[in-house]
Amino acid sequence: MSVTPSASASLQPAKMKKDESFLGKLGGTLVRKKRAKEVSDLHEEGKNAINAPLLPSATEIHPEDTLLEENAERIMLDPTSRENPKFKDLVKVLIDWINSELEEERIIVKDLEEDCYDGQVLQKLFEKLSGRKLNVAEVTQSEIGQKQKLQTVLEAVNNTLRPHGWTLEWSVDSIHSKNLVAIVYLLVALAMHFQAPIRLPEHVTVQVVVVKVGLQSACRVIENTVERDAFDTLLDHAPDKLNVVKTSLITFVNKHLNKLNLEVTELESQFADGVYLILLMGLLEDYFVPLYNFFLTPESFEQKVHNVAFAFELMQDGGLKKPKARPEDVVNLNLKSTLRVLYNLFTNYKNSD
Repeated sequence: MSVTPSASASLQPAKMKKDESFLGKLGGTLVRKKRAKEVSDLHEEGKNAINAPLLPSATEIHPEDTLLEENAERIMLDPTSRENPKFKDLVKVLIDWINSELEEERIIVKDLEEDCYDGQVLQKLFEKLSGRKLNVAEVTQSEIGQKQKLQTVLEAVNNTLRPHGWTLEWSVDSIHSKNLVAIVYLLVALAMHFQAPIRLPEHVTVQVVVVKVGLQSACRVIENTVERDAFDTLLDHAPDKLNVVKTSLITFVNKHLNKLNLEVTELESQFADGVYLILLMGLLEDYFVPLYNFFLTPESFEQKVHNVAFAFELMQDGGLKKPKARPEDVVNLNLKSTLRVLYNLFTNYKNSD
């Protein structure tokens, strides 16, 4: 930021003396420039003194990071946060998860900023998680092409997440500019929405520097709290009580399934194909589910997923919230996912006859 010198320093005499030498003129000009620089430096020093307490001492701002358009801002991760063990652990978990999901695509992610900014990895990941094929170019080299691809991918992501209350902390520009905070926000949202089989570190806090035109603003703390529920706590800290919970749920479901001469003894396996879930919903809501709507004796993984997904639809039709579990998790005998689904039914229908 340049500062206009004071009037006394910038005004030139109306007429030079005839005997004023060239060196004299030059000396006067240098003195004026020196004074102007001193004024500018003093102003800059004052500005830094005001802003310094708001900025982390370790933050290094590169000149190119401050070259922004009017009203624009750039968010950069503070170096101390980048080295935070919890944040590094979160990044590693996300990288391992992406590589696991995209193993069949022969895609290997090593660096989130360098590998996710152009939309290619995000496209493949979203397609794998959602089961949808996006209409985008496979490979884009130009910046315009990359941003167009990102726009399509993020529109699909946002349309999936927004109805479920997610705050969209990312944009095409932030992802393409390799903003690690935005990339991590996006990946965490996808992992949690699609119930990724991973354990995310809790209460990961990072500091970012928000750079605006001509000004470094105060640091802003972004806290990513990974939501956990009673079953996380139960399995982590009180596994001895697990059998009590399972017994309660088995008693609840058998109270209703016994009406059809059916009985459950193993929660994980007997609900995995979705049939008992569908029949249970019919009993709880007092209606008959037509057999053509589901597979009574499913054989393939896809048929079982269809059944569980259909049971989830019946739950939502009954006014229940969408289950946090994925149908695939229930089919894969994931105990925590099955417990979540059944406990949701228990809390809503425990007083039903």
